[in-house]
Amino acid sequence: MPPSTAARYNALRLSSLAVLFTAPTDAPLRHPDVHVDCDSFAPLPAKRIAIIGAGSAGASTAYYINRFRSPCQPTNITVYEAADYVGGRSTTVNVYGNPAEPVELGASIFVQVNRNLVSAAREFGLETTRAADARPTDSPDMLGVWDGQAFKFVQSEGSAAWWNVAKLLWQYGLAPLRTQRLVSSIVGNFTRMYDAPAFPFRSLSRTARDLGLTAATAETGYAFLVAHGIAAPFATDIVQASTRVNYAQNVGEINGLLALVCMSTDGAMAVRGGNWQIFDGMLHASGASLRLRTRVSAITDHGDGTYRVRSEPSDPSLLQPEPQPDPESHPATTYDEVVLAAPFQFAHLKLPASVPHTPAPIPYVRLHVTLLASPHRLSPLAFHLPPSTSAPTVILTTLPAAAHLSPPGARAPAGFFSISTLRTVHNAAATPPRDEHLYKIFSPQPLNASFVAGLLGFGTQAQTLGEITTEDLSWVYEKVWDSYPYLPPRVAFEELSLGKGVWYTSAVEGFISTMETSSLMGMNVARLMVDGWEGEEGKEGEDHREDHGEDHGGL
Repeated sequence: MPPSTAARYNALRLSSLAVLFTAPTDAPLRHPDVHVDCDSFAPLPAKRIAIIGAGSAGASTAYYINRFRSPCQPTNITVYEAADYVGGRSTTVNVYGNPAEPVELGASIFVQVNRNLVSAAREFGLETTRAADARPTDSPDMLGVWDGQAFKFVQSEGSAAWWNVAKLLWQYGLAPLRTQRLVSSIVGNFTRMYDAPAFPFRSLSRTARDLGLTAATAETGYAFLVAHGIAAPFATDIVQASTRVNYAQNVGEINGLLALVCMSTDGAMAVRGGNWQIFDGMLHASGASLRLRTRVSAITDHGDGTYRVRSEPSDPSLLQPEPQPDPESHPATTYDEVVLAAPFQFAHLKLPASVPHTPAPIPYVRLHVTLLASPHRLSPLAFHLPPSTSAPTVILTTLPAAAHLSPPGARAPAGFFSISTLRTVHNAAATPPRDEHLYKIFSPQPLNASFVAGLLGFGTQAQTLGEITTEDLSWVYEKVWDSYPYLPPRVAFEELSLGKGVWYTSAVEGFISTMETSSLMGMNVARLMVDGWEGEEGKEGEDHREDHGEDHGGL
């Protein structure tokens, strides 16, 4: 006769508690010294989980469910993805259509403090490179901050680190050191979200407050920096250049936490071949069933604690899906738990009336990303430099002094947020074959031929980029992203749980929008979900003891 449900519950609790209190974040989360003979217990029914979205949050949810669950608790995880690829906003395209030349179209880097991404890349054997490794070094200047009229700051290529630090201190006094200390303090508070007692958290608002993070989210970046002795010009030259390249928002608009997150760049890295491979690895490791090109149209309450998820084929070429007739006619599958791992306003699905909370829409930045391959280097004349000089390899932007605290409409008098010279690529189709420069440009509006011609220093009569001769512009790829939310000051954040068994990882988007924070939220939801299953087993065990007078003692 198999042991009682209560005994089975205690065994599951033992393995889970050992995991919770002894395993570091980057180690396997099933404790190797705890062995549970699942064949000795009555089998548990598989938990059926639907995850909507195969980006960082969705892949992380699936991955950590598989790592947190008891070895005796089977799961059937299905991940729905409307696009035809894994990774969400982390995806690559191939320069010249050549698979040997992938380039990041969206989320390009992560940093050393990003514990989930760093440990996953290591676990899956993915090769990482420093963010700047492939950049050409033919310009003496690695980085410039441009305000549309002049460079406010220039960082030299190949100079000793102390020299660049000395330039910063000479130009901005103690502001860089104060910023570094403030970033270190805020990042230290944030990383406490990964560990007990903060982890797992049921309320993002309460946890942010308890960790002292809402002191930064409550003010604009500029006000928060000024309150800590960091004012213009460092706040408006350097910090603002970072908020613009990372979030397309000015330091007087974005909240203080995000302004500091943008300055946390130590150990910036990327996975060779594309960061999406981290999330692909997570999905494979989770054992989930992946359904690409499939859009979830509705979730209905089955009335017995389960949900019916209705889906239909999607068209990834559409920026927004077309409204469909009655979603109740779409095929449905039953699940015990549903995770919405995409912003609700972009999911275009219907929640059941029994779910008490519907996420509020938040405005997103519409960002234009343009990738270019050209034999031409950036023209110094485009940046008011002498023709015999070179423009910096990477150009970030800020606003002219008179416009620093202007309203959100004054986004890019320079016409762009950033221009990065990524690397040299070989154009084998050119006659003769030649090496070219690969550029990535972030802008608030699509680029026109005149702007690009001026930027690269060639003449053209073309109106659109596609009309420019291949002698001047051999390859172009344009993408419009709803890239990240506008992130003004706030102290209250979206709910993680929309109702019993319905979870929302994109609650984190209004707090911090990065690949890593999406992964953290997926991990957090997975932990809460698995804890809930063990709570159900515990309740069943307590009822069993009450009925039969059993006492199995404490753990």
